[in-house]
Amino acid sequence: MTLQPLTQEAIAPEIDYPDSDGNPMSDNTEQFSWIVIIKENLEMMYANYPNVFVAGDLVWYPVRYTLRRMAPDVMVAFGRPKGRRGSYKQWLEDNIAPQVAFEILSPSNKDSRGIDALDEKFTFYETYGIQEYYIYDPDELTLAGWQRQGDHLMPILSMSNWVSPLLGIRFDWEAGQELGLFRPDGQQFLSPVELDQLLQQSKIQVWQEQQRVIQERQRADQERQRADQERQRADRLAEQLRALGIAPDDYI
Repeated sequence: MTLQPLTQEAIAPEIDYPDSDGNPMSDNTEQFSWIVIIKENLEMMYANYPNVFVAGDLVWYPVRYTLRRMAPDVMVAFGRPKGRRGSYKQWLEDNIAPQVAFEILSPSNKDSRGIDALDEKFTFYETYGIQEYYIYDPDELTLAGWQRQGDHLMPILSMSNWVSPLLGIRFDWEAGQELGLFRPDGQQFLSPVELDQLLQQSKIQVWQEQQRVIQERQRADQERQRADQERQRADRLAEQLRALGIAPDDYI
């Protein structure tokens, strides 16, 4: 009898994979706001694409039987369905790694411990398959990006009007200026408040257009009523003339 070698699954016991990395999602309102803007606008951009998964601050486990993990501020995984997840366990996701990661810096990222953490994230993303990696500092107004070439993430030399090859979004940015992000259709990424204001303005415009149409219809109805009244008056006059033995056509 030939003995079959034990698989990794048979050797290593399953472990508990926490749904948190132990770190807060953000340190301040500005960082949180940018995370929400990027995550929610990407969600809307891919709303009709069932196999594009977008998440914010979701723990990603790239390899089974280890607790090595990372929680990108925002990540995008093409080829994976939408849906609830406590964490992104890659071996349960057809072994598809997220392809795009965003990190939004806060003051805590700039001390020695924060810099070490960023170096660890970069190594993690480079090791486990991120294709595009972007870091934005909303306080210092700096932006950096990397794109995979082979086994390495290589720096993007100019982020000014850079268009993401995977996402198609455009980075409208110059050094010292606030970042603007634009969808492939040209629509700018907006905050939830700005989107609500735009929605309210759209509702007002729709209401105004409805009122204009109603007023046009009312004017048209009034014109028809006046025309009907003129015809009725002409008919009555013609009847009176005929009663007097006069042919109305003689007066046309």
